[in-house]
Amino acid sequence: MSDSLELIQISSDENTLSLPPELCHKMYEKMVTIRRYEEAVLEVYTQGLMRGLAHLYIGQEASAVGICSALNDDDYLTSTHRGHGHLIAKGGKVDRMMAEMMGKVDGYNRGKGGTMHIADMSLGILGANGIVAGGMGMATGAGLSAKMRGTQQVAVCFFGDGAMNQGAFLESANIASIWDLPVLFVCENNHYGEYTSAKAITAVKEHLAERAAGFDMPAMVVDGNDTVAVYETAKKMVDRARSGEGPCFIENKTYRYHGHHVGDGDPEKTYRTQEETDMWKAKDPIPRFSRRMLKAGMASEEELKKIDEQIKQQVQDAVEFAKQSPYPAADEVTDHVYV
Repeated sequence: MSDSLELIQISSDENTLSLPPELCHKMYEKMVTIRRYEEAVLEVYTQGLMRGLAHLYIGQEASAVGICSALNDDDYLTSTHRGHGHLIAKGGKVDRMMAEMMGKVDGYNRGKGGTMHIADMSLGILGANGIVAGGMGMATGAGLSAKMRGTQQVAVCFFGDGAMNQGAFLESANIASIWDLPVLFVCENNHYGEYTSAKAITAVKEHLAERAAGFDMPAMVVDGNDTVAVYETAKKMVDRARSGEGPCFIENKTYRYHGHHVGDGDPEKTYRTQEETDMWKAKDPIPRFSRRMLKAGMASEEELKKIDEQIKQQVQDAVEFAKQSPYPAADEVTDHVYV
């Protein structure tokens, strides 16, 4: 159990960057990959090459990259309907992801999972989930498994502000705390559950992380668009969980630049203001981080531009790979699924 339940708010000094250059380059590349991948998803979806819904992660890249950069390769992760960024940050391959989203046989789940249900056990990705709060029990179970086997693995559960009001969160947080499980609960508070403000439907004074105190769980509120702050907070919490001190809670305050899903109209004309969106776009995590790298002498503008161009090509190659991949045969409709 925790010794202190004080709610700590975290941001970093943007005039400095003391992380190792190799780590910074890796984090920058991951964030740019997520951004370019999601832009490609938007284009592919509007061309009618995807079925179902597509929930874009654009604007929230620092959360996934900061958290996953603090994990080991064999640590576990559960994701959400807005999970493309989590998968890329944990090591997912963009070509297999794109093929999955197009329903093709070369996708991670042979085209049967689609955009909201990608899993790769070899990477510790236990699956994205179209059910709000659906990954919480899975992450808690993974944490129990790691503790029973003595592997020192950590399970990270990503979820949004809307999931805070689901019973699955209360049950999972409670059992994780009772049994001191190595679980990191990461709430990506982008301020809207679908089309409703989190403030309108959640009974907290200011921060969603306040609820962690009810489970004797330490919590931190982080500027979720500050990659360094997210990483440093995650590293501290992950190390704590890995050492056997039990679960913890991080609230990353961030913002999605697009609507709830592609094609749901203009959110600035329905449930949020243009002024609010502009304010958050001014905090875009990618240019914020690139400015710090430039100031620290870790890269030149030319080098960062080259990285961006290479990633754009990588994502375009992934789109072509997915287009060329065949659809699964009709006679395998019941293969690889629970029936």
